[in-house]
Amino acid sequence: MSKDLRQYTRQTNRRLMIGFLVLVFLIGGGLIYILYGRGAGITSLFCLLGALVPVLMVVLLLWLLDLVVKSRE
Repeated sequence: MSKDLRQYTRQTNRRLMIGFLVLVFLIGGGLIYILYGRGAGITSLFCLLGALVPVLMVVLLLWLLDLVVKSRE
């Protein structure tokens, strides 16, 4: 492990987000598929993807703003 705590924080945050998405899509969608069937599983996938779009837009906006701020320094 390196001594760069900022890199460690970014890496940890990235892993936590990936783990969260895996849990929501695989466990949540999988349980819906098992309990309610194929149609409900596919519908849940579309709903989860639809809910993910605004979140990704906010993350993209914040990332772009971070790039602009860092370029001005």
